[in-house]
Amino acid sequence: MRVGALTLATTVHVGVDLAWGPKNRTGLAAVGADGRLLASGSAGSDDEIIDWIDAHALRRGVVAIDAPLIVTNRTGRRACESAIHAAFGRFDASPHSTNLGKPEMNPPRGAVIAERLGLPVDPSLRNRVAIEVYPHPAMVGLWELDLNLKYKHKAKYEFAFRKREFERLLDLLEAEATLRVSALPRWSELRSIAVAATGHGALNRIEDEVDGIVCAWLAYLWSIGGQRLVVFGDIDSGYIVAPPAPTHAPRPRALRQAPRSSVRFQDATGEMPTTADAPVVGEPEFSFNGPTGPHRLTMSEARLLEAALQVARSG
Repeated sequence: MRVGALTLATTVHVGVDLAWGPKNRTGLAAVGADGRLLASGSAGSDDEIIDWIDAHALRRGVVAIDAPLIVTNRTGRRACESAIHAAFGRFDASPHSTNLGKPEMNPPRGAVIAERLGLPVDPSLRNRVAIEVYPHPAMVGLWELDLNLKYKHKAKYEFAFRKREFERLLDLLEAEATLRVSALPRWSELRSIAVAATGHGALNRIEDEVDGIVCAWLAYLWSIGGQRLVVFGDIDSGYIVAPPAPTHAPRPRALRQAPRSSVRFQDATGEMPTTADAPVVGEPEFSFNGPTGPHRLTMSEARLLEAALQVARSG
């Protein structure tokens, strides 16, 4: 059986940059047993994710999922998250805290996906297994970065800076000889989108897919063994597969990109409305980076802020 140019009789490893819910896109990628990138894309619902994996990796090897698979703590964060923070926090590569108090973690979506795929989540296995990964510490450790790449959409960074970081990530993936990303036509499309991007929306639309490629690379590395990846945590309380704690130095804080103070009003696509009466796609998102730090505002808080600004400017 063949899907496009993929022969499904061979083992295929999969990367899943899993969204918190089906309203956001999940990035997906498949690599061969030799580590070569075979396909990449995105999906929404759990059914779409499973269908994509079934179509590209009928004979599954390692499925590396960027999302919690095992969560047992009712509050706070998991021990593995604390361990990753201790090892990679100074490189700005700490994970989010997860616990059963968060509805999306009870049960974790990643665990549901793994169960539907019929895969165990035991990190002692190197084949036919789902493992939890996290791209940020992986990039820092495997590429010996002195700071985590700032390619995510954050209000405190100018778009031009984010775009440079995004293109740097693409350069690093392109330099991985095993992946051979340039041989895949879809890679040229991703490159073209990134180069032509003039706003956050264009990068947002491909960000998850690129993260999925990173996850697929980690799946391949886990499958071949060695010491490039290790387990932080355990199967009882939760774990994250990542490189060993870095021995190189992080970038001095004085040399890090300084955030800019800004208020961003944008729609769910990441684009600013072009006119005052332009339609807003999805639920609006408001972020404020003030003197004491970043803040996410509710609709009512944003209205209060806007009213206060109008009063201040009229006076």
